[in-house]
Amino acid sequence: MSFLRRRLLRDSSQEVSRDPSPVGGEHVTLIPTSTLKSLKAKRSKRRNGFVFGLGGLFGIFVAAFFATRHDVISFEGLMDLNLESLIDVIPAGIVKDAKDITRGEREAVNYDSFSVGLHLKAQGVRALHPVIMIPGVISTGLESWGTEEASRQYFRKRLWGSWSMMRALVLDKASWKKHIMLDKITGLDPPGIKLRAAQGFDAADFFITGYWIWNKILENLATLGYDPTNAFTAAYDWRLTCINLENRDQYFTRLKSHIEVAKKTSKEKVVLISHSMGSQVLFYFLHWVQAKGYGDGGPDWVDKHVDSWINISGCMLGALKGLPAVLSGEMKDTAQLNAFAVYGLEKFLAKQERVEIFRAMPGVSSMLPKGGNVVWGNKTWAPDDQPNQKISFGTFINFKESNSTRSPRNLTVQESMDYLLDQSETWYKRQVLENYSHGVAQTSSEVEDNERDPRKWINPLETRLPRAPNLKIYCFYGIGKPTERSYFYREDQDPMSSLNVTIDTSLITDTVDHGVILGEGDGTVSLLSSGYMCARGWRIKRFNPAGVQIKVFEMPHEPDRFSPRGGPNTGDHVDILGRSSLNDLILRVAGGRGYQIEENYVSKIREYSENVKIFEE
Repeated sequence: MSFLRRRLLRDSSQEVSRDPSPVGGEHVTLIPTSTLKSLKAKRSKRRNGFVFGLGGLFGIFVAAFFATRHDVISFEGLMDLNLESLIDVIPAGIVKDAKDITRGEREAVNYDSFSVGLHLKAQGVRALHPVIMIPGVISTGLESWGTEEASRQYFRKRLWGSWSMMRALVLDKASWKKHIMLDKITGLDPPGIKLRAAQGFDAADFFITGYWIWNKILENLATLGYDPTNAFTAAYDWRLTCINLENRDQYFTRLKSHIEVAKKTSKEKVVLISHSMGSQVLFYFLHWVQAKGYGDGGPDWVDKHVDSWINISGCMLGALKGLPAVLSGEMKDTAQLNAFAVYGLEKFLAKQERVEIFRAMPGVSSMLPKGGNVVWGNKTWAPDDQPNQKISFGTFINFKESNSTRSPRNLTVQESMDYLLDQSETWYKRQVLENYSHGVAQTSSEVEDNERDPRKWINPLETRLPRAPNLKIYCFYGIGKPTERSYFYREDQDPMSSLNVTIDTSLITDTVDHGVILGEGDGTVSLLSSGYMCARGWRIKRFNPAGVQIKVFEMPHEPDRFSPRGGPNTGDHVDILGRSSLNDLILRVAGGRGYQIEENYVSKIREYSENVKIFEE
C-alpha cells in the first residue's frame, strides 16, 4: 500500500533542502522565498480535500484489485475503463485543486532538482573523474528478448521495472512468473526464456514512471558537466549469482573495459558509485579484476584505474530481512498489513509463491547475513543490544512455542541460516552453498587463501580490499529509521500452505511489532551491515593491508512529513539517493574535492563495532 500511495502522490512535496552542505560554501537561493511559501501554503490548504477525493477514486481500484471471481466487480472490465470519463464525474473543485498542486509542486521540483549541482558549480566544482554507477538489487529494469511464442508479446518490454510488469503480473501471472524466475538447477535462463538487464541511464533512473531512483543524482551530475561520454550506468541482472553474471553476460569483463576506456579517454582515474547490493557486486569485481584466470588485471590494476569508491547504503554484511523473505516469503512490510490487505496479497501472490520466486533468483541470496554469531550475537547478547533491552537481538528467529522440529527453539543468525537450508529444496541449498560463504577469517593467511576462492569474494569478512594505497573509500548511509533486526515465528497452520513456519503477526508488545523486532538502520539494511566494515572492519590490517583510506558520513533520517519520499533530508535506504547532502558529497568526490569531506558519525556504530568479536592478530 505504501508503494501505491507513493505512486499516486508522485514526487510531490520536494522542498529546497534544509540540510547544510557537508562543508562550507556560499548559500545560493534558487527560488524566491515568498514563492516557495506560497507554494507550500497552497499544498497544505488543499491537500486534505484533494487526498479525500482521490481516496474515493483509489478505493474503486483497490476494490477491483482485491475482488475475486465471485465478486460483483469485474477487473477485466475495469481495464477498459476510460479514465478521462472518470475525470468528468469528479467534482470540479477537486480536479482544479489537483492541477494547482501538481503545477505548484512541479515548479518547486524543477528548481530543487538541480540545486545541489548548481550550488557547487558556483563554487567552481566541475566534472573531473569519469563516473560509473552500479545500481542496487531490483532497481535495474529487466526486459524480454525471447522470441518463442510465449515471449513474443513481451519482446523488448520490461517485465521488471515498468507498467508492463504490473500489467503482466495482474493479467497473466503464470507467464510473468515463468519469465522472471531463473532455472532452478542451472541458475540461468529457463528454456525458451530470455530476460536481460536494461542498459544506459534509463536502466535505473526510474523504477516505474514517477518513482525515481538514480534520477536526482544524474540531474546534479549533469550540472557539473557529466553526460554519456564521462558517466555510465553499469546495470546488471540482479537475479544472477556473480559467477553467472560473468558466465552469461560477461558483466565484469565489460565493466573492466568501460573503466579502462574511461581512464584512457579522460586521463583521470574513475570514481565508482555503488548502492545497496551494488556494493557487494563491486566488491566481488575488485577481486575478480585482479585475479589470475579471471580478470587478469594484476595486483596493481585497481590502484591504476580507480580513484574512489563511493559506497552508498552498502549491505556489506547482508540484509537481515533477506532471510525471512526466502524462508517464508515475508518481511516487515507484509507482517504489518491489516487483515484486508493480507487477504488481497495472498489471493494475488501467496507466501509460497513469493518464496519460490525469491529462491529462484539466487542473486538475491547474496544478501543473506554474513559473519554469523561473531557479528550478530549469540543467544543472550548482541553487539547492538541496548541497556535493559528485554529481548536480545542475538536470537534472530524466536518461537513462543516449541512444538516440533519445525519450531525447535530460539535461533541465532548462524543457526537460522542452517535452519533455512534444512527447510529448503535441494536445488536452492546447492545454489547457496556453491556460490556464497558467510564466515569470518581470523588470520591473514586465511584471508590470502580466500583470495583464490570466488565463493568468498563477496564477503568482506573473509577477503581483503585490493592492495591499492591510493584508493579512497567513502561510506555514505542513512541512520535513524527503524529496521528489521529479529523475528518471532510460529508453525504455519494453513492447510493450503506448503510452508512450515510463518511470522507470528499476532504478537504485538512494546518491543515486538506484529512479530518483528526493530533495531537501528535505514529501514532496509541494519546499521551493523552498512557501518561495521567502514567504521571498524576495514581498519583491521588483514582486511586492508594497503591502508586504503576510509571515510564515513552518516546521515540521520529526518523525513519531511508531507513528502511521500521523505524529502531532501531522508535517510531511507532507497530515497536517500535523492537526499541533498548525499548528492553534495557525491559531486565533491567526482569533482576532485573529496579531501574536503570530514567524517560524520551520528550513531553508536563505533561502539557496536568494538563489541564485535573480531580482532587484530
